[in-house]
Amino acid sequence: MEKRLLGVIDATAFHEGLQELTLHRSPAAIPFGGRYRLIDFVLSNMVNSGIQSVAIFPKYQYRSLMDHLGSGRNWDLNRKRDGLFFFPSPRLDHPVTGVGPLDHFAANIDFFKRSEQEYTLITNACTIFNTHFFPVLEWHIASGCDITAIRKGGVSLGMYLLKTSLLRELIETRHETGYLSVRDAATDPNSPLSLCSYPYEGYAAMIDSVDTYFSASMDLFEPEVWNQLFPRERPILTKVKDEPPTRYAREAYVHNTMVANGGLIEGTVENSIIARGVKIGKGAVVRNCIIMQKSKIEENCIVEGAILDKDVKVERGAHIKASGKKPYVVRKGTVQGAWMNS
Repeated sequence: MEKRLLGVIDATAFHEGLQELTLHRSPAAIPFGGRYRLIDFVLSNMVNSGIQSVAIFPKYQYRSLMDHLGSGRNWDLNRKRDGLFFFPSPRLDHPVTGVGPLDHFAANIDFFKRSEQEYTLITNACTIFNTHFFPVLEWHIASGCDITAIRKGGVSLGMYLLKTSLLRELIETRHETGYLSVRDAATDPNSPLSLCSYPYEGYAAMIDSVDTYFSASMDLFEPEVWNQLFPRERPILTKVKDEPPTRYAREAYVHNTMVANGGLIEGTVENSIIARGVKIGKGAVVRNCIIMQKSKIEENCIVEGAILDKDVKVERGAHIKASGKKPYVVRKGTVQGAWMNS
């Protein structure tokens, strides 16, 4: 299969609802589940499906994304032939209109002309799911469709499969057809192409707002969701960091919580996701929260219903509490004290 399918990840999308988490990073690089980034899911699905050539097309704030992906070694994509390719957008002012921006692809047309894979899978970078793409390819070939969109419950997941030759044609004729993205071609009811939908039955969450991000994160505590997202035969791969296990003080109490490496917990933590290197002091209480990498919650703090971005410091005795169902977001690198209510 690896010689038949080229992977293309569109990381150009800008979601207004994620602005509080994307001031310093691409949406694709948003941390998820304590140790992963959003892009890890689709990239791991491609690798687990035998795809050996993956091109990533980013646009905004992609330094952290490049740092996370590196040479692709953690996904076995640091190869002499094929492997991981990175194509930043040459035009920062050009609007993003949908998955698979054809102008961005056109600026790198030589890559598609040199690709030996007969078919191309184009996806967004912000969908949480776990699947094998080989059945999709078999279904696409058997159906005789020009473009197959992967859908769940009738809703597009922003993933499209088509022949690489057709993709090149769409790129070269974009001014005549008026299509600005592959999504435009896949959703045009007047298109001369045959358009089909592949029904995806497993768990999937498209992350396009803080609310969907928080909801999908809390879904991880459901055993059924966890088993679908992290089966042993299709692991979600990520950047490896050699850190010691998190230390737990004698007085610490941790319940129904995901905890990554390298931290220190001395307080109470419930129903939360704790990333790498987080420190939670004595007497502190953390409930229903997402605490990102290297944040520090000092003694006797109360943090409920919040998302703390990386390197946040909550000063001793401070209270942070969301009012209502919407999580309270503390931006990266800030210091919080006293009472904070959303």
